[in-house]
Amino acid sequence: MTILLAEDEPQTAHLIEFKLKQAGFKVVHANDGEKALALVGPTQPALVLLDGLMPVMDGFEVLRRLKEDPRTRQIPVIMLTARARDKDIVTGLELGAADYMIKPFSPSELIARVRKVLGPTAAPRPVDE
Repeated sequence: MTILLAEDEPQTAHLIEFKLKQAGFKVVHANDGEKALALVGPTQPALVLLDGLMPVMDGFEVLRRLKEDPRTRQIPVIMLTARARDKDIVTGLELGAADYMIKPFSPSELIARVRKVLGPTAAPRPVDE
Protein backbone atom coordinates (compact mmCIF):
# COMPACT_ATOMS: atom_id res chain seq x y z
CA MET A 1 0.00 0.00 0.00
CA THR A 2 1.51 3.32 -1.12
CA ILE A 3 1.43 6.58 0.80
CA LEU A 4 2.38 9.88 -0.83
CA LEU A 5 4.28 12.06 1.62
CA ALA A 6 4.40 15.77 0.74
CA GLU A 7 6.90 17.32 3.16
CA ASP A 8 9.59 19.92 2.41
CA GLU A 9 11.65 19.57 5.62
CA PRO A 10 14.21 16.78 4.97
CA GLN A 11 14.60 15.57 8.58
CA THR A 12 10.85 15.39 9.14
CA ALA A 13 10.35 13.63 5.80
CA HIS A 14 13.06 11.09 6.63
CA LEU A 15 11.53 10.31 10.04
CA ILE A 16 8.01 9.91 8.63
CA GLU A 17 9.22 7.78 5.74
CA PHE A 18 11.24 5.55 8.08
CA LYS A 19 8.28 5.02 10.44
CA LEU A 20 5.83 4.34 7.61
CA LYS A 21 8.15 1.80 5.98
CA GLN A 22 8.72 0.19 9.38
CA ALA A 23 4.92 -0.15 9.64
CA GLY A 24 4.75 -1.91 6.26
CA PHE A 25 3.86 0.92 3.89
CA LYS A 26 5.53 1.95 0.64
CA VAL A 27 6.32 5.69 0.58
CA VAL A 28 6.68 8.12 -2.30
CA HIS A 29 8.03 11.54 -1.33
CA ALA A 30 7.52 15.01 -2.81
CA ASN A 31 9.21 18.10 -1.35
CA ASP A 32 6.71 20.65 -2.65
CA GLY A 33 3.02 20.85 -3.44
CA GLU A 34 3.37 20.95 -7.21
CA LYS A 35 5.48 17.76 -7.22
CA ALA A 36 2.96 16.10 -4.92
CA LEU A 37 0.12 16.79 -7.36
CA ALA A 38 2.24 15.51 -10.24
CA LEU A 39 2.92 12.23 -8.38
CA VAL A 40 -0.68 11.42 -7.47
CA GLY A 41 -1.63 10.07 -10.92
CA PRO A 42 1.41 7.83 -11.49
CA THR A 43 1.59 6.47 -7.93
CA GLN A 44 -2.14 6.07 -7.18
CA PRO A 45 -1.53 6.41 -3.43
CA ALA A 46 -3.92 4.92 -0.89
CA LEU A 47 -3.35 8.04 1.27
CA VAL A 48 -1.65 11.43 1.07
CA LEU A 49 0.20 12.91 4.07
CA LEU A 50 0.30 16.61 3.35
CA ASP A 51 2.34 19.38 4.96
CA GLY A 52 0.45 22.67 5.08
CA LEU A 53 3.49 24.89 4.57
CA MET A 54 5.46 23.97 1.46
CA PRO A 55 7.19 25.86 -1.33
CA VAL A 56 5.69 26.36 -4.80
CA MET A 57 2.16 25.39 -3.66
CA ASP A 58 1.01 25.06 -0.05
CA GLY A 59 -0.76 21.98 1.26
CA PHE A 60 -4.14 23.66 1.50
CA GLU A 61 -4.09 24.42 -2.24
CA VAL A 62 -2.96 20.84 -2.98
CA LEU A 63 -5.83 19.53 -0.84
CA ARG A 64 -8.33 21.80 -2.60
CA ARG A 65 -7.16 20.58 -6.03
CA LEU A 66 -7.19 16.91 -4.99
CA LYS A 67 -10.75 17.17 -3.71
CA GLU A 68 -12.01 19.09 -6.76
CA ASP A 69 -10.69 16.48 -9.20
CA PRO A 70 -13.04 13.50 -9.70
CA ARG A 71 -10.02 11.26 -10.30
CA THR A 72 -8.44 12.05 -6.91
CA ARG A 73 -11.23 13.21 -4.61
CA GLN A 74 -11.63 9.74 -3.03
CA ILE A 75 -7.98 9.61 -1.87
CA PRO A 76 -7.89 10.31 1.88
CA VAL A 77 -5.60 13.12 3.01
CA ILE A 78 -4.11 13.69 6.44
CA MET A 79 -2.80 17.21 6.97
CA LEU A 80 0.44 17.16 8.97
CA THR A 81 1.39 20.76 9.65
CA ALA A 82 2.61 23.39 12.08
CA ARG A 83 -0.42 25.53 11.22
CA ALA A 84 -2.24 25.10 14.53
CA ARG A 85 -4.79 27.93 14.57
CA ASP A 86 -8.43 26.90 14.80
CA LYS A 87 -9.03 28.67 11.49
CA ASP A 88 -6.39 26.50 9.76
CA ILE A 89 -7.72 23.26 11.25
CA VAL A 90 -11.29 24.10 10.24
CA THR A 91 -10.15 25.09 6.73
CA GLY A 92 -8.27 21.80 6.29
CA LEU A 93 -11.21 19.73 7.44
CA GLU A 94 -13.72 21.73 5.38
CA LEU A 95 -11.54 21.30 2.29
CA GLY A 96 -11.85 17.54 2.78
CA ALA A 97 -8.95 16.36 4.94
CA ALA A 98 -9.72 13.06 6.67
CA ASP A 99 -7.61 14.12 9.65
CA TYR A 100 -5.43 17.02 10.80
CA MET A 101 -2.29 16.57 12.88
CA ILE A 102 -0.24 19.40 14.33
CA LYS A 103 3.57 19.34 14.40
CA PRO A 104 5.41 18.32 16.45
CA PHE A 105 3.73 14.92 16.45
CA SER A 106 4.26 11.47 17.88
CA PRO A 107 5.35 8.98 15.18
CA SER A 108 3.29 6.23 16.81
CA GLU A 109 0.20 8.47 16.82
CA LEU A 110 0.78 9.22 13.13
CA ILE A 111 0.90 5.50 12.28
CA ALA A 112 -2.27 4.90 14.33
CA ARG A 113 -4.10 7.71 12.50
CA VAL A 114 -2.91 6.44 9.11
CA ARG A 115 -4.25 2.97 9.93
CA LYS A 116 -7.53 4.43 11.19
CA VAL A 117 -8.07 6.46 8.02
CA LEU A 118 -7.15 3.52 5.76
CA GLY A 119 -9.30 1.09 7.72
CA PRO A 120 -9.11 -2.68 7.32
CA THR A 121 -7.06 -2.41 4.13
CA ALA A 122 -4.12 -0.85 6.02
CA ALA A 123 -0.75 -2.54 6.20
CA PRO A 124 -0.59 -5.26 8.86
CA ARG A 125 0.97 -4.40 12.17
CA PRO A 126 4.46 -5.81 12.66
CA VAL A 127 4.62 -8.46 15.39
CA ASP A 128 7.00 -6.39 17.56
CA GLU A 129 4.62 -3.40 17.87
